[in-house]
Amino acid sequence: MDWDWSLVFEILPQLLEGVEITVLASLLGSALAMMFGLAIAIGRRSSSRLLRALLHSYVEFVRGTPLLVQLYFVFYVLPDIGILLSPLSAGVATLGIHYATYTSEVYRAGIDNVDRGFWEAAKALNLTRLQTWRYVIIPLAVPPMLPALGNYVVSMFKETPLLSTITVIELMAQARIIANVNYRYVEPMTMVGIFFLAVSIPSVIGLHYLERHYGTGRERHRNMSIF
Repeated sequence: MDWDWSLVFEILPQLLEGVEITVLASLLGSALAMMFGLAIAIGRRSSSRLLRALLHSYVEFVRGTPLLVQLYFVFYVLPDIGILLSPLSAGVATLGIHYATYTSEVYRAGIDNVDRGFWEAAKALNLTRLQTWRYVIIPLAVPPMLPALGNYVVSMFKETPLLSTITVIELMAQARIIANVNYRYVEPMTMVGIFFLAVSIPSVIGLHYLERHYGTGRERHRNMSIF
């Protein structure tokens, strides 16, 4: 099949609209996953055995069920009990909740990697639990976790085509609409791949920069006499 440049330029505005929705869903979902994942990780270090057990069960349940099933549940089942979300809101919430369970494990590993001496030093200085987390543990634990967290952000970005199943018109959905109207699939699907690469590659480069930047900062933080 011949490549039709005129069709490419014709469909470009529609595809860019899809890119905007895709990027927006990824950014909002990532922010939710990072915050909720951190809350889960901290909660799993609680002194309450019940809370730890509940969070552990929650993480295993979410990780053990497909994202597509979760999307259908949030968008099609929750309205039956009075929880009605827009397609984009349902998609962002599901992506955030789903990936929070994975980021929580990354956070947990980073937190466990913090030397016990920092916990003891914070306790010796009578820092509150909140101050210990905010000023000592999280600044030390986060930098080594950036590559793994970044991988989940990129993975979430590549999972956004699933949002079309709950009527979110993101990039892949726009491409399918265009293909069905024009009966041509090569151009729209190829452009989808190009757009995904155009976003993913700079994101990976940015993550490498953050890894180097915060990695250096972490070494300085360790070497400073913060106590």
